[in-house]
Amino acid sequence: MQYVYVLKSKKDKDLYVGCTKDLKARVILHNAKKVGSTAKRAPFVLIYYEAYINSIDAYNREKFMKTGYGRNYIKKVLSNFFISKRFIG
Repeated sequence: MQYVYVLKSKKDKDLYVGCTKDLKARVILHNAKKVGSTAKRAPFVLIYYEAYINSIDAYNREKFMKTGYGRNYIKKVLSNFFISKRFIG
């Protein structure tokens, strides 16, 4: 199984989109600052993920999610999350 995931930085409030075979371990690595591209932005909250059987499908979806259209999709699907006062950080 391959996962496409979206993290929200508690530090700068920005989103990060990635792809991995082991979602739980990857989130732990991000929060432990062991992923170079996100080390300065930790800690993170996992806010969304999708599971794929085919890795090519997953990588294509990750590529889409990193575009403006993909970010708009995330904001639309998670609209209640983004306007919620309950999410702090």
